[in-house]
Amino acid sequence: MHTIARGLAAALVGLFALASLALAGEQVTYSANGTTLKGYIARPAQSGQKRPAVIVVHEWWGNNDYPRKRADMLAELGYVALALDMYGDGKVVDNPKEAGALSGAAYKDMDTSEKRFRAARELLARQPDVDPARIAAIGYCFGGRIVLEMARRGVDLDGVVSFHGGLVTHTPAKAGAVKAKMLVLNGAADPFVKPEQIDAFKKEMQAAKVDFRFIDYPGAVHAFTNPAATENGKKFNLPLAYDAEADRKSWDEMKGFLAQVLK
Repeated sequence: MHTIARGLAAALVGLFALASLALAGEQVTYSANGTTLKGYIARPAQSGQKRPAVIVVHEWWGNNDYPRKRADMLAELGYVALALDMYGDGKVVDNPKEAGALSGAAYKDMDTSEKRFRAARELLARQPDVDPARIAAIGYCFGGRIVLEMARRGVDLDGVVSFHGGLVTHTPAKAGAVKAKMLVLNGAADPFVKPEQIDAFKKEMQAAKVDFRFIDYPGAVHAFTNPAATENGKKFNLPLAYDAEADRKSWDEMKGFLAQVLK
């Protein structure tokens, strides 16, 4: 009996060890135009092969635990994922005033934002377990707008996915300039994304002959994928709320999209 018990204990230890090896994550520091940037790379451990990769762009709060969690989830799907830093020095804030100032500055100076995004893409492409010819990007809220902007600007990406991101732009897509396919996942009840903005976005993409899909989730409001959204909405009196069904459905849509564009 003691031998059996010891054998079972050893097997359990082995299982726990394997589980701990399921993912490997690391903090990374890189730079763009003299600014230090702090990101997080998640990968399947001991992959031993070149894999497709995904950039994750954070919400207006900065590169906090949420985009890193999504990077881990992407690694579980077999991708190497980089949660990048759009603000510099890994800045993370916890209130709308500071978040609005940081995201507003990033929107205003989109040339600098592009340099920071491209620096992250270059870092990811250099990873020994990444296939540099298969890279996509996803983004949440602020990050959703950023990935759409990067696609409009012709950054070399196979696809981009926007989760409850803004659609407004000062640099509309031009025919032949957009390399990435687009998937836009929107809360139908999001007051920050107006019907006229949706119409303008669709017309812009059609005119530029961009391969895109736009999906609305009925009843979902802003930040519907983030479990912390409901608490933040109440705390700051903002129309934010988590929607478990829309979260699940949008993630499933993203999985199918990435499997297609990164095959």
